[in-house]
Amino acid sequence: MEKIALSPELSLSRLVYGMWRLGDDADTSPHHVQAKVEACLAQGITTMDQADIYGGYTAEAIFGAALKAAPALRDQIEIVTKCGIIARLGRHAGARVKHYDTGAAHIRASVDASLRAMGTDRIDLLLIHRPDPLMDPHATGAALDALVASGKVRGVGVSNFRPWDFALLQAAMKTRLLTNQIEISLRAHQPLTNGDIAFHQQRGQPLMAWSPLAGGSLLSGADAPLRDLLHQTGAAQGVDWAAVAIAWLLRHPARILPVMGTNSLHRIARLSDAMRVEMNRQTWFQLYTLSLVHEVA
Repeated sequence: MEKIALSPELSLSRLVYGMWRLGDDADTSPHHVQAKVEACLAQGITTMDQADIYGGYTAEAIFGAALKAAPALRDQIEIVTKCGIIARLGRHAGARVKHYDTGAAHIRASVDASLRAMGTDRIDLLLIHRPDPLMDPHATGAALDALVASGKVRGVGVSNFRPWDFALLQAAMKTRLLTNQIEISLRAHQPLTNGDIAFHQQRGQPLMAWSPLAGGSLLSGADAPLRDLLHQTGAAQGVDWAAVAIAWLLRHPARILPVMGTNSLHRIARLSDAMRVEMNRQTWFQLYTLSLVHEVA
């Protein structure tokens, strides 16, 4: 599996395993979670994507129980997690309203809670989960700088930030923001043309793509031509439609890292099929045209 360097100190696997549904599985036992991680590692997928809020603030602890049961796994993987969203769930059930908090105290407390939940001494990549209208970039930036200096966090980035949000925070920091995790898929293709991808591509910053299969909506009846082409292209290459949709992202020169989430061991074992799909320019544009529902100008 190809590794993508975010910095001289930190590289992630080109495909990332997303754990946002980890707590939704009928089996959340350490043994079963361990089997998922090992199925990823067997393909060279070493990066695990978490967030404090996933599973109503339970997914990190579920993952941590697996790491405690199989401690050798920790040094084989990179852990990404996020903070900044306070929902009226779990440890934040007393909040009056769902909101964002990118204050220094909250970031520090969230990192400490994530370290405890996952039973680790370091987070490889910490992301600010959403842009916060009340963010003080100097306070937030200083907190992130301090976490990297402390060794609790190896690298920092953001998620769902627009270019101006990213630039505002970066301008207040000593540490380089390494990535932005945004929604990109055949359904959510706007970042290709609205400047989101170009902004980071110009700066040599690989992007992470959440919901790269558009939550399965690519197979809806309204998208029958797109669905049919995905199936036909996959059948011709011995893979399923999902591998083709992911290969469409991989074909882009911005070095996009798709974050792929599933609880099925069978599907996890096939995540790397996307790496062997041949995606030429015309096939890429056929898929893009169907997603636009019109030809390019």
